[in-house]
Amino acid sequence: MFATTYLDSIRKRFRSYLDLGSKTIERLTAEELHWQPEGEPNSITHIVKHLHGNMLSRWTDFLTTDGEKPNRHRDAEFEDDKSLSKEAVIKLWSEGWDCLFNAIDNLKEEDLEKTIYVRSEPHSVIDAINRQLAHIPYHVGQIVYIGKMIKKDGWQSLSIPKGQSDAYNREKMGK
Repeated sequence: MFATTYLDSIRKRFRSYLDLGSKTIERLTAEELHWQPEGEPNSITHIVKHLHGNMLSRWTDFLTTDGEKPNRHRDAEFEDDKSLSKEAVIKLWSEGWDCLFNAIDNLKEEDLEKTIYVRSEPHSVIDAINRQLAHIPYHVGQIVYIGKMIKKDGWQSLSIPKGQSDAYNREKMGK
């Protein structure tokens, strides 16, 4: 029972992060996806390339091979590639998530008790999943924040808009 509840919960959590990132990416142009704040912060494109590489590496053959695949080139994920179209960025985004959900959807209850490896470091399957539940939302938050910076006053909230919590709660709770 716990395993089923846990697997259902992580699917729900991951889908919420997929949704937040997707809605942000949809609102932006290709040029905006490549925009970087001053200094060395990443663009949304860099973050998507990084999450794509990370998800493919971690979730491909999740139970049977090290989560850091030898064909992954992490440093290249952060290199500028202004030629990437919005469609190409969305494709990378979708491929990473498809890999993640394919792996999760194929997990069985007994798999949660197994040990896997990431960079030769042992992790329980639950710990490896929880590690991703910390890593992915960290970067999705960056995507949303950059989107808000770009759109400024034109940003439409993805959650409860500022100053509208009471109205939202009244509507949701029927008060």
